[in-house]
Amino acid sequence: MKLLVFAHTPPPHHGQSYMVQLMLEGFGGDARRPRLTPEANRFGIECYHVNARFSRGLSDIGEFQGTKMLLVLWFCAQALWLRFRYGVKNLYYVPAPGKRVALYRDWLVMLICRPFFQRVILHWHAAGLAKWLETETTIGSRAATYRLFKPVDLSLVLSRYNFADAQKLLSRQIAVVNNGIPDPCPDFVEVVQARRRERFRQRKKVFAGEPVEVPLTIKVLFLAHCTREKGLFAAIEAMLRANQLLAARSLPMRLQLTIAGNFVTEAERAEFDELRQQPGVADCVKHLGFVSGERKAGLYREADIFCFPTCYLGENQPVNLIEAMAFGLPIVTTRWRSLPEMLPENYPGLVPDQNPDAIAETLLKVLALKSGETVRSHFTAHFTVEQHLTVLARALHSVE
Repeated sequence: MKLLVFAHTPPPHHGQSYMVQLMLEGFGGDARRPRLTPEANRFGIECYHVNARFSRGLSDIGEFQGTKMLLVLWFCAQALWLRFRYGVKNLYYVPAPGKRVALYRDWLVMLICRPFFQRVILHWHAAGLAKWLETETTIGSRAATYRLFKPVDLSLVLSRYNFADAQKLLSRQIAVVNNGIPDPCPDFVEVVQARRRERFRQRKKVFAGEPVEVPLTIKVLFLAHCTREKGLFAAIEAMLRANQLLAARSLPMRLQLTIAGNFVTEAERAEFDELRQQPGVADCVKHLGFVSGERKAGLYREADIFCFPTCYLGENQPVNLIEAMAFGLPIVTTRWRSLPEMLPENYPGLVPDQNPDAIAETLLKVLALKSGETVRSHFTAHFTVEQHLTVLARALHSVE
């Protein structure tokens, strides 16, 4: 099977671009270049990649820039050249979330490229386009989207929540394909599991009112783009309120928040800097900026709980939650879009929104109830890269 992959890889680095990179690597990379490994083509898919990178950084994703319209034409020209040079008949495309400029870009790509491909495959990495079309756009924009997109041959969705987006465009087939990543913590059983159990034992002693030699410091990790929508400010406020609850109960435990990620806007960076000047905040909030590689792995290993109270418009199946599960971290996140489906059934770490009081109470509840081993098992059962590539390849082959 030959597949024209019209999607970008990092940079900028975010969940969608990373998953496209993993797909390309798993299927052997761009077929015009030497195979990455002798077994790279075991899935029977040849990818021809148009690296459709429209944004240079996080701040201009989804923003209007005149050069982006020229880039659309350039990327479409590349796609059409590959279509006829290599006989690629299947177009793989990642549609936009509910952002007007990005939607216009999708219109142009579909208008130019779609007539020349026999089959169109959409991979819904972002969620919420269907609802956005019904509530936030004009009738004309809605009609144009339906006319240019539907029906598509296959929609790949990450969860049951995503079905609404695929059904809106009358997809002929819909397949659920979980995201999956290489195990970032292969030594979990040998190294990390013992720490998780010991820290859980210490927390249970504190919550049970048993004496401890020294007060317990709990490391809370927020690893994401530093925006209000992603839950940055809600996490800070919740951590402060959780400490107030612990102090009121005279429990020898305090939470410290480590923030890893870049700011997207200068306004939010300034708001964060001002917040850190408040009494008690600077002592328990640390910002590291963007982290990767072993430094990021170290943060996951040393953390006690992962806090991600996101309400981001396009949130779907974020990689940071999958990574947190892989490291066996107890998780607190929002009951938002596809996120509840990612976690084990009846998981207690879900909050309805970004209310700091609810998040604070849930942080303490999860710390008292969970060691993190359950979510590690959930990762190995559902979110490995091998499972992802196997199910993805099967779905792609189904259109031919």
